[in-house]
Amino acid sequence: MNINLVVLVLSVSCAYALDNGLARTPPMGWMAWERFRCITDCQTFPKDCISENLFMDMADRLAEDGWRDLGYKYVSIDDCWMAKHRDDHGKLFANETRFPHGIKALAEYIHDRKLKLGIYEDFGTHTCGGYPGSQGYEKVDAETFAEWGVDMLKFDGCYSNETARAVGYPLMGQALNATKRPILYSCSWPAYQGGLPPKVNYTELGEICNVWRNYGDIQDAWADVVAIIEWYATNQDVLASAAAPGHFNDPDMLIVGDFSLSLEQSKAQFGMWAMLAAPLFMSNDLRSMSREAAEVLRNKWVIAVNQDPLGKQGKRYINKDKIQGWGRQLADDRFAVAVLSTRTDDVPYHFTFTLNQMKVSYFNNPHSYASFFTLYEVFEGRSYGMFEANDEIAINIPSSSIRMFHVMPISYEFMNRFSNQVL
Repeated sequence: MNINLVVLVLSVSCAYALDNGLARTPPMGWMAWERFRCITDCQTFPKDCISENLFMDMADRLAEDGWRDLGYKYVSIDDCWMAKHRDDHGKLFANETRFPHGIKALAEYIHDRKLKLGIYEDFGTHTCGGYPGSQGYEKVDAETFAEWGVDMLKFDGCYSNETARAVGYPLMGQALNATKRPILYSCSWPAYQGGLPPKVNYTELGEICNVWRNYGDIQDAWADVVAIIEWYATNQDVLASAAAPGHFNDPDMLIVGDFSLSLEQSKAQFGMWAMLAAPLFMSNDLRSMSREAAEVLRNKWVIAVNQDPLGKQGKRYINKDKIQGWGRQLADDRFAVAVLSTRTDDVPYHFTFTLNQMKVSYFNNPHSYASFFTLYEVFEGRSYGMFEANDEIAINIPSSSIRMFHVMPISYEFMNRFSNQVL
């Protein structure tokens, strides 16, 4: 790297700090890519092509079917929405056949339904799909997005190099900030750097981006879900410390409601994304998704864990015989605990654990006087009872599935009152 570029990187980083007040909890919504990819043939695939009709349909479903009220508020366009060239003034514009009314009109349609619009661009010379990239156009593109009423930018990194990305991602953040419009900034920067230090500086990243991708694209396969969870667990000491209100790790989209996952696997992905404090972006067809898949994604207990205001990412504390034990600290002395099976033998596995093993303890808070904890299984919707931190808790867990618990402390004072009432 030459000395002039070093000076530019340092000056951009020092001058810019994320200042949009967004993503105090992980963002939630719907994103096109995993389900609809880059389908541009609207004559052959009129309902599935990347067009304004697709995004209007999904906005209608989010607003009318109750998704918005659960927190799913972003409708996010991915690649392949734009024309293959910029206009005479160097500005981006949408493909005029598939988006005849333009992005501004689409944003107004989405805003009228009390939703938010997300859009895609790429820092490189081209997007991954071969459309115009933002390199050299950061300021004009940020201003264009703000003029259109965009609420989120997913900024990819195809057709760029490591040196250029170190300049371009902070520059785009600075340009978005300068528009004075609050635009959530989702960066793919760390995914192109291997996701880990020393190539990724998560302290710096948290001052530039609201959320960031740091692993490869998810595919519609249970094996991909397991691989992502394993990578997050293996590197959790680095990744968990980077997550906090305003900036979160993003393990990619939810594939619940697509083609590959069983019902139990769907619960597992949704539950684990909540444990990871991950953005919850569905990528499915809301018009035809099964009722069972929709019920998974509507689970209010899981959403509440994901949206916990403390913003702490969960960690894995047990990993044995393809059974994983995870714990996540929540606000108000509460916890979430998940037991994940990646076994494939189709036989329920008898597993015992203690809350202490999952780092659930009143010792986490010296001002708490909890002695007992209640466990509520969020997918079964039933109480598992009351336990002390060192009590053994026994469960049977099927292969490729999850048991996820909301854990609530009970104080000595409450127990004494309860005992007196019973006696």
